[in-house]
Amino acid sequence: MPSSAARVSWLIIAIGLLLTGQAQASKASLDADVVSALDNFKAKIPLAPELAQKAVGILVFPKVMKVGFIFGGGAGEGALLVGGETVQYYRTTSLSWGFQFGIQLRTEIVLFMTQDAVDRFRAGNGLQAGVDGSIAIATFGAGNSIDTNSLQEPIIGFVFDDKGLMFDLSLKGSKYWKIEEP
Repeated sequence: MPSSAARVSWLIIAIGLLLTGQAQASKASLDADVVSALDNFKAKIPLAPELAQKAVGILVFPKVMKVGFIFGGGAGEGALLVGGETVQYYRTTSLSWGFQFGIQLRTEIVLFMTQDAVDRFRAGNGLQAGVDGSIAIATFGAGNSIDTNSLQEPIIGFVFDDKGLMFDLSLKGSKYWKIEEP
């Protein structure tokens, strides 16, 4: 029989994912949110405008809801931009466990810095962070400066919210799925 903590965890996850499902956006709304998130990224993250300009493809999830109480889950919808145009829509999902509690709304952006990286991503049915490919999470030091070692990788991930960068966060366990349209 599941413990009380496990039952509460699953209840919180279910409620959060139901809320996320109900909040799924229309195509026009999602496209607008993607542009807004990308603008916010460029305005708040050091070197983001330069990196975005150099990127061959940019995967943007403007609103990823994560919920958890010991066990956690998350979901969100986004778009892959190539040459500034949306070429495919995606959904991200994740499951996690460990010390966690609460609900978090965040933005996830993945930059594909090489043609090979974006081609491999598009050819498959998405990517599982930490398993299928190496997504280097941009790390930040004193004064909000970016560790330039992570910027040399072919795939670079950023996680942030409206307040700016979120420290010590991971995309590990996130799965990216192609969807027809939101």
